Amino acid sequence: MQKRKKHGYAECLKYMQMLEEGTSIHAIHMKCGINEDRLHVLWDRYQSEGRSGLFKRKNIRADFALKRKIVLDIEENHLTLHAASLKYGASSQRMSVWLKAYRDGGLLALERIKKRGRPPGMGRPRKNSKPLTELERLRKEVQELRTENALLKKVRALVEERNARLREIGHGPSEN
Repeated sequence: MQKRKKHGYAECLKYMQMLEEGTSIHAIHMKCGINEDRLHVLWDRYQSEGRSGLFKRKNIRADFALKRKIVLDIEENHLTLHAASLKYGASSQRMSVWLKAYRDGGLLALERIKKRGRPPGMGRPRKNSKPLTELERLRKEVQELRTENALLKKVRALVEERNARLREIGHGPSEN
């Protein structure tokens, strides 16, 4: 699988110069590997804003109201994702996700927000605020010693297995 290429400001400026010289968007896509839709958006921004339109935009945090406005504008006015991307500054890929959610589940689907970050309970176990009784402390220590003992037995078995294999092929065991 080929690694995705980043297209920085200098590369985008080169693509715009190629377009001005008459190279087709498809030819640039095939030669340089940039997405055709992205190239269309960059070309339109370049034509309306000049070189400043090629800089990477800050990602927008779309709340329910903005998603609703964008999706309804696309649906009612039959905007293309490309045109909506230029109008609102959101990526066409993100808007296509919102459109699919809207078409599948209506406006309520846009309101559901996926929680970010690690789910609760996935981190380190919390230390108990109350001190352990003597019996609990001893049980915990015995369990830790049993776990350590089992680990050491496993390591010993692996070392013995490795040494046996080395003896089979004519090498002596290591001195470690």
